[in-house]
Parts: sequence; C-alpha cells; structure tokens
Amino acid sequence: MTLSLILACLWALAANLLAAMPSKDNHWRRAYWLIGIGVPLLGYVTYENGPWIGFFALAAGMSVLRWPVIYLGRWVKARLGVKNTP
Repeated sequence: MTLSLILACLWALAANLLAAMPSKDNHWRRAYWLIGIGVPLLGYVTYENGPWIGFFALAAGMSVLRWPVIYLGRWVKARLGVKNTP
C-alpha cells in the first residue's frame, strides 16, 4: 500500500470520527477543513496510483462529504437555469 493510500485511509477515518462528534454549525467548519486537506490528497493519490484509484478515492470522499456535493449540484443547476420537473 502506498503512502498516499495510507494517508487517504487516515483522512477517511478522521472524517468519520469528526462526523460522530456533536457540532453547533452542522459540521460545516469541519467539512471545509476536510475538503481543504482532501483535494490535494486526492491529487496525490491519483498521481501515485493512477486515475482509476483516484476516481475511487473521489467517490469515497464524496460519500463522506455528501452534503457539500449536494449543495454544489443545486448551485450549478440554479446557475444553469435547470428546473426540477416531476
């Protein structure tokens, strides 16, 4: 196992531990820190292990930080003018 994957596993463990602790701001401050650390780490994982492993690391990070991804998707849809139709 490469150093980048070990660091990614430690990031995932820290993210899950931080999510289990109570927070007054619904964990947004912690999410910002995790994103700030996770993006360069994702680049390092992709550089060291290739794009497929980088994609799986991205999917794992998105599953942990799903609300920032959901809000980003809503923002992009609003900027593009896409309407929700039933």
